[in-house]
Amino acid sequence: MTSIRDLEEARHVHVEESLGALEVVRRFEGPIVDVGSGGGAPGIPLAVALPDRRVTLLEANGRKCAFLRDVSREFPNVEVVQGRAEDQETDRFGVAVAKALAPPPVAAEWCLPLVSPGGAAILFVGPSANAEAAGRVSERLGGGAAQLLPGLLVLPKLGPTPPGFPRRPGVAKKRPLA
Repeated sequence: MTSIRDLEEARHVHVEESLGALEVVRRFEGPIVDVGSGGGAPGIPLAVALPDRRVTLLEANGRKCAFLRDVSREFPNVEVVQGRAEDQETDRFGVAVAKALAPPPVAAEWCLPLVSPGGAAILFVGPSANAEAAGRVSERLGGGAAQLLPGLLVLPKLGPTPPGFPRRPGVAKKRPLA
């Protein structure tokens, strides 16, 4: 499930970049959710590297979920859930990761409500990511200031998700908080 034809480039993009977040993920305890898992990155590489941690691959697309279910049979610590982030239980995971999901403020709104206080949302971002805007969203959702690391935006969860969040499916993308 990739458009990349070169095997070495695919390995770099899907495995090595995913594992670039490994040390940051290790800072936070608890289960991991890969929001908008798509083809399984970064969730599956993290599940392989962290066999003692539960990893949920959350994906709304049924065809992608079927692929993920087939692949995840090899990994006892991986569960596939078909659904949208806005419809999931809040304050449940230690870490939410997202790669190529949406602009950081939107991805923050989808990911941070899933994280319990003491955890973090870790977004894979490019060099032009607006950390300040994502940080403003984080603060509205019980999180703290954004920490920009090379290729990653870390949003710590300080308190429970406030009432009214997550908003209905689709609203974050249509009317971003920042």
